[in-house]
Amino acid sequence: MTSGAYDAAKAGGVIDTAVGMPKSREEMYEFYSFIRRQTHDAESKEGLEFPAGYMFKDVPKWEELEDPVELLLSEMERHNITQMVIGIDGEAAVRALRDYPKQFFGGIGIDPNEGMEAVRKIERAKDEYDIKSVSAFPSGLYPQVALNDKKFYPIYAKCIDLDITFCSTAGVPGPRIPFAPQEVALIDEVCWYFPELRFVTRHGCEPWTALAAKLLLKWPNLYYSTTAFAPKYYPKDIINFANTRGADKVIFSGYFPSGLTYDRLFTEMPDVAFRDHVWPKFLRENAQRVFKLP
Repeated sequence: MTSGAYDAAKAGGVIDTAVGMPKSREEMYEFYSFIRRQTHDAESKEGLEFPAGYMFKDVPKWEELEDPVELLLSEMERHNITQMVIGIDGEAAVRALRDYPKQFFGGIGIDPNEGMEAVRKIERAKDEYDIKSVSAFPSGLYPQVALNDKKFYPIYAKCIDLDITFCSTAGVPGPRIPFAPQEVALIDEVCWYFPELRFVTRHGCEPWTALAAKLLLKWPNLYYSTTAFAPKYYPKDIINFANTRGADKVIFSGYFPSGLTYDRLFTEMPDVAFRDHVWPKFLRENAQRVFKLP
């Protein structure tokens, strides 16, 4: 384990597979209204701009933004990020995909409560933007939908049909809402019934990280990404798994701009105890393969 191995891997470029378009504070507050409507504590409903803000320090904030696309391009240049998968949630994201097709690739969030309309949304996004991911936040849906609920089955089938990677938060969520819909054990049934589905977990899988590592070993198309975790808090179970039998299974992703700055991520990164051979896979190669990026 050497800092030189990390430096060399980072010099080859980094891929981030879960990036949101930067928003002003007012826009960000409005964006998270879907979570606030199902919370019950006063702080979440009224006091937190960012529903998981109590967990993070120095959350990126902008009173106003002249051009969010230029901001992302600047961050990419500063940190040698060569490709991003961004959420398609407005004009700026569409412009990024159109004007910078080598750097930006699209992903969409999905709500299985919409039934067949959710399936059609995936089809339209694939046709129009050649999306690389479909994402879900089971605990954040309203009403909530468990990962193994039959409402998700048409979405899983469509992702397989169109060769799109499915991503989901897993483990206890940061916002003060129930965790049951994204308990890590539920992933086992999904991978059993849909073995062709490329499934990438997000947001840590805590406190079931040992179980997550066991499932990652068990299921060939299950992967783990590091969204929402500063490198100093990467779970030891996941680091040990990557260093032993899981070098091809663990994917870097930040939490920009929702909770973490790239400055913090890449300042802490060299101290992660990955073995030398893990770094290039973690920073870009696994993402490129799993998300089918050029």
